[in-house]
Amino acid sequence: MHIHILGICGTFMGGLAVLAKEAGHKVTGCDANVYPPMSTQLEAQGIELMQGFDPAQVDQKPDLFVIGNVVSRGNPLMEEILNRGLPYVSGPEWIGRHILQDKWVLSVAGTHGKTTTSAMLAWVLEHAGYQPGFLIGGVPMNFGISARLGSDGHGGPSPFFVIEADEYDTAFFDKRSKFVHYRTRTAILNNLEYDHADIFPDLAAIETQFHHLVRTVPGIGRLVVNGREPALQRVVARGCWSGREDFGVADGAGWSLVNHDDGRFDVFFDGQPQGTVQWELTGEHNRMNALAAIAAARHVGVAPAHAIEALGAFQSVKRRMELRGTAGGVAVYDDFAHHPTAIATTVAGLRKKVGHARILAVLEPRSNTMKLGTMKDALPGSLADADLVFGYGANAGRDALGWNLSEALAPLGAKAQAFDDLGALVQAIKAAAQAGDHVLVMSNGGFGGVHQKILDALA
Repeated sequence: MHIHILGICGTFMGGLAVLAKEAGHKVTGCDANVYPPMSTQLEAQGIELMQGFDPAQVDQKPDLFVIGNVVSRGNPLMEEILNRGLPYVSGPEWIGRHILQDKWVLSVAGTHGKTTTSAMLAWVLEHAGYQPGFLIGGVPMNFGISARLGSDGHGGPSPFFVIEADEYDTAFFDKRSKFVHYRTRTAILNNLEYDHADIFPDLAAIETQFHHLVRTVPGIGRLVVNGREPALQRVVARGCWSGREDFGVADGAGWSLVNHDDGRFDVFFDGQPQGTVQWELTGEHNRMNALAAIAAARHVGVAPAHAIEALGAFQSVKRRMELRGTAGGVAVYDDFAHHPTAIATTVAGLRKKVGHARILAVLEPRSNTMKLGTMKDALPGSLADADLVFGYGANAGRDALGWNLSEALAPLGAKAQAFDDLGALVQAIKAAAQAGDHVLVMSNGGFGGVHQKILDALA
């Protein structure tokens, strides 16, 4: 089958393209911006990419058009597909029907930590010899790729598949969350708070979507639920038809942990010790992610002791506190954090790692929720533990924010500055940085390549 993918350079749709190609389909695709690294990754797979959404692309006569959720009515190619009555389907529905059918699907859902937890879970299964397939919204360093079919050891795809399960809507013609298409058997519900203000009016609306996911899990399935999250408790209280295990609780039931000062932590299940995770990752959020991965892996037969051993060799994910380089004695990190909770957690994790050394936080608020200003009042609190804060409000060449970043950061006083010029931002960081400092860059986009610009300036 020849499939043509609209919006192919997004993380999810790019992963879909890789899976479709590996499954034997002819794959082509287009996007508004075709550029590295996604373009080079896809072209290396033999996938032809086209710049823009020219209606003439229908002349390729693909068997099916797969539509990403960046495509809306008025898109010239989409209008041509509709006018001609050509066959189309959303990306999540295509994945559900053609990749996940008949598989044991392990979905990782939550406002935060989906990518890291999915990577942990895939690595635990790999370490146990399961050779799982996966589709992850980042590049796990243990694998070096974001998507694969995996192997059953006999020339076929693996029966196990780990997928990052996003609550964002499916497509312009399907406003259900992506994850309802995935036929989940093991579901991690990692956390839940308000996000995606562009499509959800309030937290209750997101809870309803999570409830829809719970309704798709079969009786032989299992929910792995963060016991510290009131929103998730409300979701499950609306109905649960499968097994359930909670994690992070302190009353001895389900999965719990005890921390050591050196970063290690002991794992317990129903009060019984399971082993000690020894690794280099920091932060309570990562320990909670690990508990969820251990619990989910146990559902498919991986003993907790084996999962704990695997996590000791886990190398995290690109753009998750990734050290991009050091220049002039200053370390520069890249992190995907863009929601205030994730920003606060990321800064706290680095603070625990570097102690009293100075942290220079560099933030680009560019997610749809951030651009609407819904979370702007929470920014000062999320950045309070940084020594200096540098904000960038021009969204990497896109339209400026609909609110004043300088005013939003004003409660931080003299330690915060806001910029609309990337060059001026880099020069200000250069002027402020001292040997021994740690520069933490946070954005869910490319941020104009600011990481390397900072390193070059410091050098």
